[in-house]
Amino acid sequence: MLRGGALAALAAAVGTLTGCDLLDREPEPAPEPDPLAPLLAGALDLAARHQRAIADHPQLADLLGPIEAAHRAHAEELARLTGTGLPSSTPALPSSNPPAPTGGPASAGDPAAVRAELRAAEQRGREAAAEACLAAPAERATLVGTIAAARAAHAEVLT
Repeated sequence: MLRGGALAALAAAVGTLTGCDLLDREPEPAPEPDPLAPLLAGALDLAARHQRAIADHPQLADLLGPIEAAHRAHAEELARLTGTGLPSSTPALPSSNPPAPTGGPASAGDPAAVRAELRAAEQRGREAAAEACLAAPAERATLVGTIAAARAAHAEVLT
């Protein structure tokens, strides 16, 4: 009789646990990526493009250094806001071996061509940031709008 009562209690407990999905083996759906993730990736890409151009054309360092630093600052703030970690090499990449940006400027070309390519990349980045700003909730729109404005200013500086 005790065994029967214990088995009944165990069956009731298992039934309760099953009803609470504690024994459910289906994995949780992956969380949706943050809508600002592409903007973060863009900031890192633009920083790497500028860093590569500085490494290949040191005479452009005074012009491109502050722009590269601005992109790094934007990436850090976007990472903080989205709860995303930055790649370990992001804060201080060694200038002797910066990463190859995706579709980066033809750094071996002449400085004027590099500036033109960086300007085009800044314009594309500004467009992406402006679109993200329009879609962003109010608490994020200020930062995203600031990034769009900075990218527009960078494009003008590179003229």
